[in-house]
Amino acid sequence: MASRALILALRLVTLVFLVVSLVVLTTDTATLQVYVNMEVQIRFRDVYAYRYMFGTIVVGAGYTIIQIARTLHRICKADQLISRDGITLFDFFADQITSYVLATGSAAGFGATKDLESLLGFVGSAFDKFFNKGYAAASLLLCAFICAALLSILSSFALPKKV
Repeated sequence: MASRALILALRLVTLVFLVVSLVVLTTDTATLQVYVNMEVQIRFRDVYAYRYMFGTIVVGAGYTIIQIARTLHRICKADQLISRDGITLFDFFADQITSYVLATGSAAGFGATKDLESLLGFVGSAFDKFFNKGYAAASLLLCAFICAALLSILSSFALPKKV
């Protein structure tokens, strides 16, 4: 089984990627001057795929925080009790599901940004910052998915010992 310190480090890196992605996504806005006295502002919550990406980030961050607390508890516990089979199976399946959720959130972000860029590309540079932040948030979410996928692989190493 992988070192608990390595698992904790990967979970912390995953959480950092998720928090930074959340900050980038929630600050994603753009304003377009339509007429002399009329502006159109687009925010991340105006795009359904970005809302889905927001949801996946929140779910992933919540799960990661819970797992960080559990890992810290296991590291700090003096007697180091061997975990039960149910907890090992839960960790494996929950890591799998979380990594898949993060992957779909990242893919939705990339897809929505590409589609919006092709639809609103004629506007010029007014939405460039908006698209760049969308790509950045999706990229950070992709990095979080990679860390979560590595964690699911590490949790699968514990299965043969427990089953």
